[in-house]
Amino acid sequence: MFDDGFPASKLFSQGYSYTYDDVIFLPHYIDFPTDAVSLATNLSRNVRLSIPCVASPMDTVSEAHMAAAMAALGGIAFVHSNCSATQQASIIRAAKSLRVPIAPTVGFVGPDAAGGFGPADGKYVFVTESGTLPSRLLGYIAKSDWEDLQDKDVKIFDYMRDCKTVENAPWNYDLGKIEAVLEDRKSDFVVLERDGEVVNVVTKDDLERLKGYPKLGVGTVGSDGEWMVGAAIGTRDSDKERLEHLVKAGVNVVVLDSSQGNSIYQIEMIKYIKNTYPQLDVIGGNVVTVYQAENLIEAGVDGLRVGMGSGSICTTQEVCAVGRGQATAVYKVSSIASRYDVPVIADGGISNSGHIVKALTLGASTVMMGSFLAGSTEAPGAYEYQNGHRVKKYRGMGSLEAMTKGSDARYLGDTAKLKIAQGVVGAVADKGSILKFIPYTMQAVKQGFQDLGASSLHSAHELLYSSTLRLEVRTGAAQVEGGVHGLVSYEKKYF
Repeated sequence: MFDDGFPASKLFSQGYSYTYDDVIFLPHYIDFPTDAVSLATNLSRNVRLSIPCVASPMDTVSEAHMAAAMAALGGIAFVHSNCSATQQASIIRAAKSLRVPIAPTVGFVGPDAAGGFGPADGKYVFVTESGTLPSRLLGYIAKSDWEDLQDKDVKIFDYMRDCKTVENAPWNYDLGKIEAVLEDRKSDFVVLERDGEVVNVVTKDDLERLKGYPKLGVGTVGSDGEWMVGAAIGTRDSDKERLEHLVKAGVNVVVLDSSQGNSIYQIEMIKYIKNTYPQLDVIGGNVVTVYQAENLIEAGVDGLRVGMGSGSICTTQEVCAVGRGQATAVYKVSSIASRYDVPVIADGGISNSGHIVKALTLGASTVMMGSFLAGSTEAPGAYEYQNGHRVKKYRGMGSLEAMTKGSDARYLGDTAKLKIAQGVVGAVADKGSILKFIPYTMQAVKQGFQDLGASSLHSAHELLYSSTLRLEVRTGAAQVEGGVHGLVSYEKKYF
């Protein structure tokens, strides 16, 4: 009898540290259509998602608009902790108030602001008490108002329009109701308010753009009817106070944010959280070995975050000589976690839909993404132009720039006299809205599962652990052959 490939148990016991690109699954048997594939999964023991996508707790990835959009798609985001506890709690409240997950295409300034319109301000600039959202609305100006001014440096507050002509609507209006308001009142925009504060502004152009995106489903909604939002915390005593703020803000799940999670600090924090907030799921990590995973499982985690040095902006393996290839790490940790029904998050190394298929089939329940989502409309930060390309900043939480904001605690370096970087600062191209490209990505993942003969994540895991699914290691030449090659030029579009 001839066997094709190797079962995962044999392939990953050879002493090699494999990345996603190093391995390839062999196709299996198809007896169902692509649309029959279900990607529903568990983020943690008690948090259910419609799609296996998680936004990483990075300050250039996950804030309010990313959290709302991910929840609307059926995934979830973890709000970063590279800010004060009150700021992080405010981001969570703002995300939960964005029932329509549209990143605003208008500008927001404080009452003392002067000058005109920036390139990202669109047709209007709104004046709020804080200069951001959510906040009390004071007035607004149209671009035509500013263009007619002779003195372009005058304070905006001195010539803004008052709020009498502003059309308001409750924060929880859906798209249909918002469109009806715009049509009935012949307005170009509607201000969404909650508890007397503006939480978002939706324009006619925003609605038309959203109509061109794939239709949204129910989304990840909690028992209170609001979006579910996660948050990252550390393991210091001050993080216990931070957690109190987050719980009051309505956080639904927390992740202990550490590059090496197998520590006494994390184990003690896990036990504290489970004793103090038994209803709150806590995800531990990061881990890459069975030994690390078993320690955190024994401490009581509801999920595990897997990855060390595999992110595109992470230099931990290079600087510290510690880590593991992500494919090997996901398989090894998932193999032990599955015995305890603890879901695994594959964190890092995701740059295409094939990587997502591999991560999930190797045992993960979800994939956590940073660079894959950075540069999107919903990611924090303003667009810039570099060499003719529209980009957004993207930085590792181990970069010196991020560490100055407080992320050094993630690397147990907040008390060290010398700061050693384990990440870099870079830029990523404009990707557009995740409301558009994530649904297309999930369709590609479904096609991958169909080729494997798996109609769900549970089915894929059963095929993996029963040795039905087979894998092979790809040579360097095979990896080249598996991508675009032999062309003078080409344009790569996935949808």
